[in-house]
Amino acid sequence: MLDCTLRDGGLINEHKFDDKFVREVIKALNASGVDYIEVGYRASKTAFSTDKFGKCKFCDEDFLRKSIEGLELKSKLSTMCDVGRTDVDAIPDAKDSVVKLVRVACYTKDIDKAIDLVNKFHAKGYETTVNIMAISHALQPDLEEGLAQLAETPILAAYIVDSFGALFSEQVHFLVKLYAKYLKPKGKEVGAHFHNNQQLGFANTIEAIRKGANFLDSTLYGIGRAAGNCPTELLLSFLKNPKFNLEPVLDVIEKEFIPLRDKIEWGYNIPYMIAGVLNQHPKAAMALRAGKDKDKYVQFYRDSLAQEELS
Repeated sequence: MLDCTLRDGGLINEHKFDDKFVREVIKALNASGVDYIEVGYRASKTAFSTDKFGKCKFCDEDFLRKSIEGLELKSKLSTMCDVGRTDVDAIPDAKDSVVKLVRVACYTKDIDKAIDLVNKFHAKGYETTVNIMAISHALQPDLEEGLAQLAETPILAAYIVDSFGALFSEQVHFLVKLYAKYLKPKGKEVGAHFHNNQQLGFANTIEAIRKGANFLDSTLYGIGRAAGNCPTELLLSFLKNPKFNLEPVLDVIEKEFIPLRDKIEWGYNIPYMIAGVLNQHPKAAMALRAGKDKDKYVQFYRDSLAQEELS
């Protein structure tokens, strides 16, 4: 289990979580027994402004160390790097970092660039995965070519990332089997990262597990960009592994996430549903929800259909 609350959740507030919130999330997740805690991105400060974005966008080593000070970590820390938005030379070797796993995010067209990053991070001593984003838009020949290449790298897993929350169980089954065809013979695992536009984030994660996915993404209270993600509390409860402890997760949701919901919005709603049904990026739905006409569902649906016809 990998909880990506601070990374995916940060996409809705420019990663501007205060230090106390970050520490409480890490503390609770560590006590819950999840295997990895993703603290954020390690984005290049030339690509992103430190004035606009919060600390979880950059995950400087001093910030990370302060966030876990005094904690006996059982979970491993993770950060994500986007192809083209990462300064590898600015990131310390694993022996000098509290981070153990680096996840490289890319589209199918950039898998070769992701592999280059993977090799550089592996040389620095990190565990690595690759998250193939917008999988519902990927062409099968391109995906298969990329998976064949990834199978020859030192990654732990390659992820199915349903960025637009568009997939149903049959497609999940197909993709897990396709990934496994290339990855499993080389000792790599299949990862699952599903968004909740059609209220299927948790269900699709279960379907991926049934077909052999062993790296699972989730977030506390389902927080994440737009409709959010598979909720960590649901997944912990479903897995019924005695190493997991639900109480710390419930406690941090009660104390930190319920108040946060009064400040920022995430989770299922109609515009995000429409984006998922039409297999579209949620940016238009997010813009609608941030404006004065946030509940004009019919017009948004018509506009989205028109955009579908143009594309």
